[in-house]
Amino acid sequence: MNTPELKEVYTKTVVPALMKKLDFVNVHQVPKIEKIVLNSSFGAEMDKNGVKDLRNDIANISGQAPVVVKAKISVSNFKLRQGMPVGVKVTLRGNQMWEFLYRLIAISLPNIRDFRGVRAKLDGNGNYSLGVTDHSIFPEINVERQRVNVGLDICITTTAKNDEEGMELLQLLGMPFRKQASQTTEKAA
Repeated sequence: MNTPELKEVYTKTVVPALMKKLDFVNVHQVPKIEKIVLNSSFGAEMDKNGVKDLRNDIANISGQAPVVVKAKISVSNFKLRQGMPVGVKVTLRGNQMWEFLYRLIAISLPNIRDFRGVRAKLDGNGNYSLGVTDHSIFPEINVERQRVNVGLDICITTTAKNDEEGMELLQLLGMPFRKQASQTTEKAA
């Protein structure tokens, strides 16, 4: 079985760079990506065929069969009954995680129209979440047969202890973060 390209980049270039930059003495101190969770939810109005299509789309994107998430309680204002499907999710680990992350960074995100980068804000523990408004940015999705545009949440969980370590890890892997505006702009008199 072939090693994913991004995993090779991680082991050969990212790990030594992080050890040098963050002054780690042991390879096991270097932060790594544990898992990636893809989550897509929809309203109660989606029919069974729509759920099946979305499940197939997420399976094509991730390379793994997603789990259908069902409502835990009934909410009459949303016309939602207990046990109705409300979303799909899949957790990626290992080689499938590395393959998905490579396709996300190298192919899908740059294909977004007027793409200027993703926001550079982590959760405080070195983990990163990204929302995509339309899952058809992935090349695995057939746009002609698609009925409805569905959003997708992507959560990247790392072993970083803080945001600085997580940010360095993701930047070295090639995550296209948005450039921050310069803080040294002078005001006109």
